[in-house]
Amino acid sequence: MTLSPELLHSIAADRLRAARPELAAQLDLSTPDGLLGAKAALAGAESADNAGGALVVTVVGRFRLPDWVRETCRFALSLPAERAEPWRRSFTRTVYLAGRPDNLAHRFTFDHVADDGSVAWTGPAADGRTTALRRLLKTFSGDRTLSAWAPVTVTVPGPSEPGPATRPPVHRDLYVATAQVTVSRLLVHVNHLLSESVLDGLIAPGDRLTLRSVPRLAGLTVPFAALRVDADPHRHELRAYAGLTKENRR
Repeated sequence: MTLSPELLHSIAADRLRAARPELAAQLDLSTPDGLLGAKAALAGAESADNAGGALVVTVVGRFRLPDWVRETCRFALSLPAERAEPWRRSFTRTVYLAGRPDNLAHRFTFDHVADDGSVAWTGPAADGRTTALRRLLKTFSGDRTLSAWAPVTVTVPGPSEPGPATRPPVHRDLYVATAQVTVSRLLVHVNHLLSESVLDGLIAPGDRLTLRSVPRLAGLTVPFAALRVDADPHRHELRAYAGLTKENRR
């Protein structure tokens, strides 16, 4: 798969159409500038009708990429369809706050807490449900640029209340771009890719994900099943920030 500008544009436009087809039909998604304008318009529309409940708040105490990937998948897998659907329509909107979940447990109820207590999730819910939490804590500040890492494989756990298996487990590679990408931006991009892949059935309990760092995904020829594409703040163009490959046999 060649990650051409045309392909990146098509993937970004298809994501908007899939999440909000009724609004995307009214917008111009045919050009890069039109796509960026449509994204802003859709974000404004989503903010206006978020009373229906579609915001996830993540409290980050300690960040270690393999653990966070594993628990992010586990959280998304735990969501029933009636909560996952509005979150998907909100483009899996998530905010990240800095704090220690164990110090907050007596004041706030979390929907999922990592086994080691390093990260906690609440939602998807209307903005009002998390106002107190968001006012109490500061935005998570991961300003350092990502460094490369040796490939590491994690196994996706099941949700807290497991249901019947949907298919046999598979193995995929998760590629993450590191050039000019901070930890906080990694959280955003990889969260969108993982959460939407779970909701689309690409990631299921028991799957193995090998996390691989590359400066940029451009130039890779591996077959991708899903890509996270967004505007590059350093250039006036779209960029692939993370990619999940099709299942492989390694």
